[in-house]
Amino acid sequence: MTFTLTDDYIELFKLLKVLDLVDSGGQAKFLIEEGHVRRNGEVETRKRAKIRTGDTIQIVDVTIVVN
Repeated sequence: MTFTLTDDYIELFKLLKVLDLVDSGGQAKFLIEEGHVRRNGEVETRKRAKIRTGDTIQIVDVTIVVN
């Protein structure tokens, strides 16, 4: 799956919500806090991490490439 940025960055929990990978922002924050999200191969626990072009996000079996 790919996501094309229209701004400089998007916060991690918003990215998950925009792509309909979660039902709510609260659910996105929970998954991030619990360590279920990886950014560029490393566990990312910051809900508001700035996701930029070139980042790769993995959540469960979904991989998101940010353009």
